[in-house]
Amino acid sequence: MTERLPAAPPTFREAFLVWLKIGFLSFGGPAGQIALMHRMLVEERRWISDTRFLHALNYCMLLPGPEAQQLAVYVGWLLHKTWGGLVAGLLFILPGFVLMTGIATLYVLFGELSWMQGLLFGMQAATLAIVVEAVIRVGKRALKNRALYALAATAFVAIFAFGAPFPLIVLAAGAIGLLGAKFRPALFKPASSTSDEADDEPVPEHARPRASWLLAVLVIGLVLWSLPVALLLIFAGPHNVFTEESVFFSKMAVVTFGGAYAVLAYMTQQAVDHYAWLSPREMVQGLALAETTPGPLILVLTYVGYLGAHRAPAGLDPIFAGVLGATLSTWVTFVPCFLWIFLGAPYIERLRGNRWLSAALTGITAAVVGVILNLSVWFALHVLFRDVRQWHGYGLSLPLPVPGSLDLLALLLGAGAMLAMLRFHVGLIRTLLVCAAIGLASRLIGF
Repeated sequence: MTERLPAAPPTFREAFLVWLKIGFLSFGGPAGQIALMHRMLVEERRWISDTRFLHALNYCMLLPGPEAQQLAVYVGWLLHKTWGGLVAGLLFILPGFVLMTGIATLYVLFGELSWMQGLLFGMQAATLAIVVEAVIRVGKRALKNRALYALAATAFVAIFAFGAPFPLIVLAAGAIGLLGAKFRPALFKPASSTSDEADDEPVPEHARPRASWLLAVLVIGLVLWSLPVALLLIFAGPHNVFTEESVFFSKMAVVTFGGAYAVLAYMTQQAVDHYAWLSPREMVQGLALAETTPGPLILVLTYVGYLGAHRAPAGLDPIFAGVLGATLSTWVTFVPCFLWIFLGAPYIERLRGNRWLSAALTGITAAVVGVILNLSVWFALHVLFRDVRQWHGYGLSLPLPVPGSLDLLALLLGAGAMLAMLRFHVGLIRTLLVCAAIGLASRLIGF
């Protein structure tokens, strides 16, 4: 079937309204957000071709950070240059950021009340089904042969049993993909690929690399990203909570490849175990809250940054400190996302159909399936059991539940949510609301 040609480019106002709509409707994690953009931008309005949309997505999946938000920046940039990319990316984030900041404020004010605990309990049980569904969804798309299954399994064992750093897993998977492109190219060809040839759609004039423009983007982007971090290091010192958050989330923006679910594994490891900004159960609750709001799933970092700063306000009002921590954490995480697109997209536009890039992406995506599986197991343990201990021995580091700490209501809610979503295809928001209502009722009746 011949691909339909793109329609006439939209006006800036038309694009602004559509990006605003996407920003408020982008529920369901990266897969749902990408599907929403594909339907609205490719199928309904034909502002961009399917070939170019998928090529942009492939590049965004290779980058650290949230691929759906970066895809919005990329498409906005293709349509309306730099301002188009800025507007698309900001509107994709803004509704979720405002809601997550408000929710975090409500949590610190009312989180100890039984009704709030009940809502969070029900939502975190439903989150288990959401993450399991993500493993299945991504796995079906990415794992098309035994070699990719083996790569996913190896990644899972490496991060779950040995605590291997995620960046190392990504680099190794990308290298394996490149080797596969040379020696077994059929195994590392993306399932969606029908040809190794680039399409004939012309490259817009503004998408051609220009050294002066790229240098200006690099300088401005680095200043916007690093200036808050440098000022905090100089005037607040390295052990101030705002400095720690800005440094950590800046580092996360660089090393967290593989999309939102993969990022969470690294964020959880550091925010919970190393910095102790919040408890494992609060981390699960934060993910459940992020699932109920639009925007990138990793906006859970807004919640993490809020709680960390609220509990160590450094002489500031705790609520103000929380809002400042949330804003700072979000800023240093997402500024680099714009930078990666504006710097790399002009060159990536010249690489459409390149088999080496596609093979590296295929290897990384397979490894990400293993990382997402690790995340689902981690969540399952902390949702279903009240007490989980880390066991060390023989070179292994394994989370093990304490016998007798199984939460039967959480087990029933999690199983019910899985049945609803996986068997009967009940929507994400409906499942979360029902589980939250059951959790609320359980607390009100003292169950």
